[in-house]
Amino acid sequence: MVAVSFGMLCVLQVTLNISLRLVYNRCFKYSEERDQLQTSYNNLTKERDQLQTSYKTMTKERDQLQTSYNNMTKERDQLQTERDVLSGRLTNLKQTCPEGWQKFESSWYFLSTETKTWKESREDCLERGADLVIINSDKEQTFLINLKKRVWIGLTDSVNEGTWKWVDGTPLTTRYWFYPQPDNGGGKPVNGEEDCVEIRNDQSPLQAWNDVSCAENLHWICEKVV
Repeated sequence: MVAVSFGMLCVLQVTLNISLRLVYNRCFKYSEERDQLQTSYNNLTKERDQLQTSYKTMTKERDQLQTSYNNMTKERDQLQTERDVLSGRLTNLKQTCPEGWQKFESSWYFLSTETKTWKESREDCLERGADLVIINSDKEQTFLINLKKRVWIGLTDSVNEGTWKWVDGTPLTTRYWFYPQPDNGGGKPVNGEEDCVEIRNDQSPLQAWNDVSCAENLHWICEKVV
């Protein structure tokens, strides 16, 4: 009985050892799989974070591109509006400024081919929807003298001697008299008071105005502001 019991104990011991070995091996295998899974999880987490960072960067770039697109669209619309306005103005200019007019800066100018008195010249300009030229700058004065004609301009002191005013009623500020003008005929005008102004074409550009009798017959320049 003792021998049998001892034998059975040996069998149980062997069985237990085998079971423990199997359990240990399985636990070790599970531990390895757990570590592998943990490593995979960590890698996936890292990739997810990288993807999130990339997504945020792409989202930011998309927003910047959208803003740039909106700005460019706005600028395009503004340019199209400006183009349409300019196109309309050009069309109007073509319609309102017939042959014989010249463009300089923001005005159109008409140089007559015949001669008339100052009053008749102004009437002609008014009939054309313009008036005798008003000079506001050195550039405009130079442009007009380069037309190489003695011409009437829209300046007179006929209302009050010595008080020079333009045809629109504004007082004279910028002056281009040649010395010793204005002199009202030097006190001995041949054709009456010298109350109207001409541009002489034989003087320097910025010293070319002369007061003469309004009854003289000269060419004239009409101006139409755009």
